[in-house]
Amino acid sequence: MKKHFLFYTQLFFFSSCFTQALPVDSTRTMDSVTVRAFERSTKTIYSSTILTVIPYADFSPKTSLVNGLNAVSGVRMEERSPGSYRINIRGSSLRSPFGVRNIKVYWNGIPVTDPGGNTYFNQFAWNNFSSIEVYKGPAGSMYGAGTGGLILLNNFDVPWKRGINLEYITGSYNLQNIFVSGQFGTPATNSTGNKNIISYAHNQTDGYRLQTNFRRDNFSWISQVRGNRYELTAAVLFTDMYYQTPGALTLAEFTFNPKNARPAAGGFPSAVNAKAAIYQKNILTGIANLFRLASNVKNITTLYGSFSQIKNPAIRNYERRNEPSFGGRTFFSFDKKIEKLWLTLISGAEWQQGYFNTQVAKNKNGNPDTLLTNDDINNSAFSVFTQVSGHIDYDWYFSGGISINKTKIAITRLNKYPVIAQSSSFKNELMPKLSLIKKLINTKTKIDWLVTISKGFSPPTVAEVLPSTGVISTNLEAERGWNYETTLRYIGFRNKLKLEVTGFYLKLNDALVQRRDLSGADFFVNAGDIQQKGIEFHADFKQYFGDFVKTITIRTDYTYNHFRYGEFVKGTDNFSGKKVPSVPSNVLSILTDLTLKNRIYLNASYYSASSIYLNDANTFRADPYHLLGCQLGWKKKEKGNFRLNIYAGIDNLLDETYSLGNDINAAANRFYNAAPRRNYYAGLSFQWIKSASIN
Repeated sequence: MKKHFLFYTQLFFFSSCFTQALPVDSTRTMDSVTVRAFERSTKTIYSSTILTVIPYADFSPKTSLVNGLNAVSGVRMEERSPGSYRINIRGSSLRSPFGVRNIKVYWNGIPVTDPGGNTYFNQFAWNNFSSIEVYKGPAGSMYGAGTGGLILLNNFDVPWKRGINLEYITGSYNLQNIFVSGQFGTPATNSTGNKNIISYAHNQTDGYRLQTNFRRDNFSWISQVRGNRYELTAAVLFTDMYYQTPGALTLAEFTFNPKNARPAAGGFPSAVNAKAAIYQKNILTGIANLFRLASNVKNITTLYGSFSQIKNPAIRNYERRNEPSFGGRTFFSFDKKIEKLWLTLISGAEWQQGYFNTQVAKNKNGNPDTLLTNDDINNSAFSVFTQVSGHIDYDWYFSGGISINKTKIAITRLNKYPVIAQSSSFKNELMPKLSLIKKLINTKTKIDWLVTISKGFSPPTVAEVLPSTGVISTNLEAERGWNYETTLRYIGFRNKLKLEVTGFYLKLNDALVQRRDLSGADFFVNAGDIQQKGIEFHADFKQYFGDFVKTITIRTDYTYNHFRYGEFVKGTDNFSGKKVPSVPSNVLSILTDLTLKNRIYLNASYYSASSIYLNDANTFRADPYHLLGCQLGWKKKEKGNFRLNIYAGIDNLLDETYSLGNDINAAANRFYNAAPRRNYYAGLSFQWIKSASIN
């Protein structure tokens, strides 16, 4: 431990002289960022909740969303192969053999997480949003069931002007990224006006490994019309993507040639012969209206619909899914001032309904063959919530909320007679949350102390009740637990330095854990309990200089995870006290940025993860790894309406061989999915901005 501490300390001071993967002026101090989570629309320095806001500019290089999210302490995003994402927030990947589960995601207030609990996060390109808000821990007091956290993707939360943006990126493994967006509308006059954003993105690469070709075409349109008493927003997102899935390797295969796809074994074909891939189409559309009934009373109502079509030829079968869903969310907000007390009361409800169909057939050379199962899935989620928040004379801030939640999954297997519906229902789960913040010092130097207590409840998702084994598991229990955390926050040196230290403890009972059978198909069981303890540290510093060196920005995030199974006995196996697999004990991210004269900038990023156990018995683990990236760019001096940015960079500069997105508890010890070795990219962006701005 002492050796690791000394290494990280030396690295921190070394990085202070280095640079970060953030474009110029993308870092903002805590009290200049507005957050929308928990419907507060307030400055983070005045929020009774700790959130992290990531501006779109922080996602550099724009080859993947992984870099930006992994720079946040307590957040881990994995890319098993191009297009195949996993995200966990203060947790593990035990429930996510692939995809994003147990995290609620919203795009401009529209639910992206479907009523079955799954989120197709890979449908987003970086130009579909202007910022991402990340809340860590249970958010069920206002956002329904879940223990993992909350992600909000926003478009209209930063000042913007009418204009056009074009960007092209090329790089190793035939990387070809094209981003196009246009912003148009009419200037706001007397609080009225409209804003529109249209974007298109094309991403493709051959991938580092065999059987990792990837292509995604993405289109979005967001329009906002403002009147004296209303604000109406409409949005559409369409994604058509295809990506190959290479499959995991054993340690011997990974060591011999990490670029290979899974070979044929045990009577199953290779990933290449099976033509293993994902064909995915998503469309998400919604409309939201904010209406002010009075100066201190407003209602926000959102209605949405979505449809996902998935075709997945895999090593063991061919799966086809059609997943339509719809729903809505509405709440009323009431503000009241009583002498030195400011109060905001919010009450509302959210409802989602899905009618899915999943068909599984044998896979014959990448085509469906004999039908194995045909299931209709009726899934719904409903929650009613209320919250009161406010502050007393800008000294004490508080927030307390509670929700009642009900979820239901009914599965009808149509290819077996008699046709019988099997169902699981989880209802009347109360999820409270209480936060209190005390301003210890509130002068030019600010010191705050925050305490939060919340309860999480997360029922099994559709993918867990109906896993790839095809066996319906209606006997699974929901996982639930209490979360305790405290944060000390410091802002000083004229808002140039920000420090945050958070300690948290979450005990999950009946935690859902993934298993795999001999064919590689996943299924799930309930563990006894998991005790998740951790410490998160964040620091950022920005200094302005003179002529040659304009600015230096340093951002550091460190996470220590102490995740252990409590009592966990399955059959003859006793995993009690074992480390939870998929979770590195130590994670460090350092980002720095150096802006020089004549608009030249130098960026670099460092990311380190300690060893990761790969199975519950702790008999296999992945080695630690250290990733270093750098970028050099030049921006045309800002004259007139035109902007030009030319840049080039290197990822994995140290040429590490590592696995990003391991298959946990894999059969035949197939754990490893190799990430790209050292690779290069270059980009060119052009921007035209109309002088008149829209507020």
